[in-house]
Amino acid sequence: MYDNYNRRINYLRISITDRCNLRCSYCMPEEGFEMLQHSDILSFEEIAEVTKVAVALGVSKVRITGGEPLVRKGVVDLVKMLAEIPGIDDLSMTSNGTYLARYADQLKAAGLNRINISLDTLDSEKYRKITRGGKLEDVLNGIKAAKDAGLFPVKINCVVQHSSDEPDAQMVAAYCIDNGLQVRFIHQMSLTEGHFSVVEGGSGGDCSTCNRLRLTANGKLMPCLFNGIEFDVRQLGAEAAIRKAIEEKPACGSMNLSGEFYNIGG
Repeated sequence: MYDNYNRRINYLRISITDRCNLRCSYCMPEEGFEMLQHSDILSFEEIAEVTKVAVALGVSKVRITGGEPLVRKGVVDLVKMLAEIPGIDDLSMTSNGTYLARYADQLKAAGLNRINISLDTLDSEKYRKITRGGKLEDVLNGIKAAKDAGLFPVKINCVVQHSSDEPDAQMVAAYCIDNGLQVRFIHQMSLTEGHFSVVEGGSGGDCSTCNRLRLTANGKLMPCLFNGIEFDVRQLGAEAAIRKAIEEKPACGSMNLSGEFYNIGG
């Protein structure tokens, strides 16, 4: 599948929940936000069906996101369902890592290939403040569990305020070198102000080569994170929604006034 700018669209990011056990300051408000109704959230069967159609149209790379995907009950079953779809060459997940010590082995056995884990600092007090209550030890245990389970490569997503030369970012980089991890520095973004940039160590943020579509937990297919365009897979059907999303994928992101990172999938 190619869009109007000759970009090959072969990557589907699937948000399976808007819920998270943390409240990271750059991702979710501390309070005063509305969660989706359970009845609005796509079932695993619906997610698998959309994915099958997307793969038939050319998608070969699938990433499970949230919120925090590991808070959704039965997530290992979903991984198994997706892993059994012929044509997916790369099945991955983005997680905050706090539940990975419990799930890493099960995820690997179900067919997950690899994982990205969020880690912005190695200072336990700073981590607690950033996440509004999270425990750094839980993430470090999750990272070890992912390595032990063979979810390679384990990639670390580190959000920076201004530069990857910041002390916390450099501490994370050193930790990754010492532990055989790959680090990606993500400059703090704003959907409403349209602030985004290319990910250091990754491919995200480069509009000229963007190859992805996003499926939200309530079934909206979005061609661009920094744009409010969306197509409902329940109303249109998966194939029509996918084709429309590709046809209307913009040349470049601008801003998004209708969503947040926690309910789109980042």
